[in-house]
Amino acid sequence: MTRLWAALAAASLLTGCAVGPKYQRASVPAPPQWKTEAPWQTAAPKDSLPKGAWWELFHDDALNTYEQQLLAANYSLIAARDRLLQARSFARVSTSAYFPTLSADPGVQRQRVSGERAALGGVAPTAAVTQTVTTIPFVINYEADLFGSVRNNVKAANASLQASAADLANVQLVLTAEMAADYFTLRELDAELNVLRANVAAQEKALGVVQKRHEGGVASGLEVAQQAALLNATRAQVSLTQQTRAQYEHAIATLTGNPAPSFSIPVLPLNAAAPPVPTGVPSDLLERRPDIATAERRMAQQNAQVGVATAAFYPRLGIGASGGLQSRDIGALFSAPSAVWAIGTDLLTPIFNGGHNRANLALARATYDESVADYRQTVLTAFQQVEDSLAALQNLSSAAASQQVAVEDS
Repeated sequence: MTRLWAALAAASLLTGCAVGPKYQRASVPAPPQWKTEAPWQTAAPKDSLPKGAWWELFHDDALNTYEQQLLAANYSLIAARDRLLQARSFARVSTSAYFPTLSADPGVQRQRVSGERAALGGVAPTAAVTQTVTTIPFVINYEADLFGSVRNNVKAANASLQASAADLANVQLVLTAEMAADYFTLRELDAELNVLRANVAAQEKALGVVQKRHEGGVASGLEVAQQAALLNATRAQVSLTQQTRAQYEHAIATLTGNPAPSFSIPVLPLNAAAPPVPTGVPSDLLERRPDIATAERRMAQQNAQVGVATAAFYPRLGIGASGGLQSRDIGALFSAPSAVWAIGTDLLTPIFNGGHNRANLALARATYDESVADYRQTVLTAFQQVEDSLAALQNLSSAAASQQVAVEDS
């Protein structure tokens, strides 16, 4: 055992040379300035910070309830959590390669040795022998990480774990935002239905007035037909708005993990004022985006995989040892003469494998290049979406003010 641990210690000293590219985050052309107002600052990633129950900003108890149901029962969110657990387990599996493996395989065998067996030490056997052999073997195996294959595998697994965590945060953010958007759209449709129904009632009265005027010879038949057409068009709009509302109600049911046929939301028109949204500067918004973190971690994962593929071109050093007890007499099993052991090393050097390693390296590099392109596209899309949202906040705020004046004028 002393020799074994000495060999393992010596092998561990050889694990300082890792092949493969060193990871550097890919550059992305950033806009020199934004179209919205300053000030600007250099972004520092904050994707790992909890987003919190941001929907409570709207002070709507029903929305809070639906958001909590989503967090507890949405299957897409549950699947994302399970993917995180898978990634965490895979990272532990990869880390276990740093350590030697120890196994035991005790056994008892009753056997009969032939009386005509070959002579051993010049002494011919005289008769067959029947005996019971009891064995308690232990086997230790260890592969020295000479060229960083294990280290790069661990780096890839940890990057995948971080990417899964960021992906979970992104899924949760997208789903909760979709819930809020669907909920307020449904409430807006409730308010619109109230207006449409009031219009239907007013137009029914107007049609009655026009019909009486027509009977009195004051209004023409064309005026009656026009008023009836307006009434029927408004009734059709009521039906279409009810259909749209039903679709949003079904969407909320699915988001909260409920079957659509057994889920309903009471009618409650939207009449609350929108709270001010603390947007901050564009860099603050970009710092909070977990989708960028996911893409960057995937890029780091694929870079590590290039290192794993590169290490396959180099030798692999394995150290193995076995030892234990073996005896044909169970009473003498734990005596010194029953001890057996063996220790050895092997150096596996690739010579020819039909281009497998070269093709695997080309595959890893192509996959890494793809992850770089995906990362850059994700960042560019983030620039677009942040600029779109900031422009929308400014322009829609101006439009809402003008619309309010129009309502007062009407």
